[in-house]
Amino acid sequence: MAEKRIGECEERAKVLEEEIMERLYARMRLATELAEERKAQGLQVLDPIRERTRLEEITGEAPAEFAGYSKVLYSTLNELIRDNTRAAVMEDTELVKMIRNACEGTPRVFPERAMVACQGVQGAYQQQACDRLFSMPQIMYARNFNGVFAAIEQGLCQYGVLPLENSTAGSVNSIYELMSKYRFYIVRSVRLKIDHCLLAKKGTKQGEIREIFSHEMAILQCQDYLKNFAGVKVTVCSNTAEAAERVASSQRRDVAALASYECTELYDLVCLEDSVQDSENNYTRFICISKDLEIYPGANKTSMMLSVAHRPGALYNVLSSFNALGINISKLESRPIGSRDFVYRFYFDIDAEAYSEKFIRLMNQIQELSAEFRYLGSYSEV
Repeated sequence: MAEKRIGECEERAKVLEEEIMERLYARMRLATELAEERKAQGLQVLDPIRERTRLEEITGEAPAEFAGYSKVLYSTLNELIRDNTRAAVMEDTELVKMIRNACEGTPRVFPERAMVACQGVQGAYQQQACDRLFSMPQIMYARNFNGVFAAIEQGLCQYGVLPLENSTAGSVNSIYELMSKYRFYIVRSVRLKIDHCLLAKKGTKQGEIREIFSHEMAILQCQDYLKNFAGVKVTVCSNTAEAAERVASSQRRDVAALASYECTELYDLVCLEDSVQDSENNYTRFICISKDLEIYPGANKTSMMLSVAHRPGALYNVLSSFNALGINISKLESRPIGSRDFVYRFYFDIDAEAYSEKFIRLMNQIQELSAEFRYLGSYSEV
């Protein structure tokens, strides 16, 4: 008897679901018809005032226990209608036109030769990432990350290579801060296996070391290892290769550096111990940036930054658009906007072919859902 009752309930649920879907299709078709008529009469295609009024009516009329559900459902319905309407009757936004032009105008092959800005000195991991991206780069070394962005902005270099995040230590916070200040586009990214080595002058023994130099991210990646050096001072440098250079030029013999093995030959040092990072699976993701938008064939990842209105459901409306279009968010990170209290900027990485229709549809609507929006580029990762 119980099984029969469950079966009857499931059958009634199926009928109701089919009715809901039929009504959804009808509502979408009506929305397109209405949009075409409004466009023909020279009116604004979308009517946010009506949407807001209907939302208040629907939630006001809903039973108390279902008011929240009705709000979510109607808001989601509006997002679907907006997407369908824009695809049917509205022109591309300026952003989408720019993306289409870049897809058509960018050369088919990523360049082998280029002037590239990197932070640090020779032997830095940025240099290794640069060598992975370009066969024959001409590298201009900048003193800090700000210098790399500035070199791109001023046209001193066509490209810049910067570390963005590490699988062990997390995001490079200073890069994210600079990303909000400069105008640029990501054109490619690369993941590099990072193996830190303890380097010292020839003849120095590990027990003699009293100070270790390295970049703060390398220090974070080797925290457990550094516990073996009780009482040893750890000094932060702007770059791991600079740390190796400081050891090589120092008059002291009790100093060492955490840097790449390549620095042994460059700075005439010896490796006292290799692969000293805490995790064997230690990778850093580097981005290659340019002043102009370039979208090369195979671009299947897009980065963007946005903020939303400070009200309930604002971020949900953005996320529901990704879900409705079947676009995967591979990274979502929030960062406070320093000039405003409790207001956050969100950094997104999404997986979508830059040439696909669903990506174009997302780009056509994402700005409407954001209080502020920055498109950071579409690219592939090597």
